[in-house]
This record gives sequence, C-alpha cells and structure tokens, in this order.
Amino acid sequence: MTIKTMSEIFYHPSIAMKHIRDEKLKDSNEALITLALLALIPPVSLLIGTTQVGWSLSLSGEAVRLSFASAALSAMAFYIALCISLLIMGFAIHWMERTYGGEASLERCMNLTLYTATPLLVAGLAGLYPTLWLCVAAGMAGLIYSTYLLFTGVPVIMRIPEERGFMFCMAILTVGLVILVTLRALTVFMWNSVIPLTYLS
Repeated sequence: MTIKTMSEIFYHPSIAMKHIRDEKLKDSNEALITLALLALIPPVSLLIGTTQVGWSLSLSGEAVRLSFASAALSAMAFYIALCISLLIMGFAIHWMERTYGGEASLERCMNLTLYTATPLLVAGLAGLYPTLWLCVAAGMAGLIYSTYLLFTGVPVIMRIPEERGFMFCMAILTVGLVILVTLRALTVFMWNSVIPLTYLS
C-alpha cells in the first residue's frame, strides 16, 4: 500500500485497482493501520472546525462554537464509529465474496474497503469549515466517487465477471446503507442525549 497507489485512485482508478490486486501483502496489519489513520480526517477536521470556526446551517447564519471538551468527546465517538463501520464493511465483503465467486483474502477485502472509502474520508476535510451546505456537498461528492471506485474495483480485485461484480456491489451498498443509517441514528442519539453541548460565549 503506497502513496502512489492512494493518489492513483483519483486520476487512474482502474490501474490503481490492478495494483491493489497484484501487490504483495507483507504485513496483514498494514491496511488496518492506514485505515485507522485515514479515519482520523473527518473527526479531527470537525474538532478543529467546531471549536475554532464554529458550525452554522447557512452562510449568513451565526456560527456557534463548541467547547473543546464537548467537541473532543464528539470527535472521539465519531472516530470509533467510523473505524467500526469500516471494519464491518471489510468483514462483510470477505464474508459475501464466495457467494459471488470471489477468492480474495481478508486483507485484500480490507484494502478494497480502505481504497473505496478514501474519497469519502478525505471529504471529511470539509469539517474544517463546518457549514451545512459545504459538508453536504463534500459528503455527496465523496460518496459518489467512492461508489464509482467500488464498481470499478470489485470485478478487478475479486477476479469475477463484471455482471457478477455488479450484483456484488449492490449487496455491498446495501450493507453500507444499513451502516450509514445506523451511524446517523447513533449520532442523533449521542448529540441529544449523551454528549453535553457547552457553547463558548
């Protein structure tokens, strides 16, 4: 897993997926370490944005800054939820692959999860200026490109026909949708019930 391959997914995804498929996995923990580091982008960005810039629902709306304690607790919970979600996706892909004729290892499935989720995680940089329209726009752009990478990468990495790969991708997206809805529900619950919001005056 190299910086070159990570950057290739943005300008030549088909070649990047072949590199992911053919690379030798020397360390089974490498994908998990990289995943854990990339998952820091959204929560850390939101931590900085909500404490230094403040969040608002519109351009003209007054920005509300959170105290560092509240923002740090939110960021920590968000980070843990992100890591768990990505791990579940990796295990789900590995569990389902044989149904569709794939023969990739768990490490390879984790790599697929990591690389396809990269645009979505990088979009978390929008949290540095946490206005609603910017976060929604960045999140949608990241989600669309991550979906494109999934449909590009599954047939290549799993070495299965494109028709079967399409069905596999739809199954993965279903799991992802369930995880996303669960994350949203947990976020609302923590925001309203668990995490005390103390605003800076």
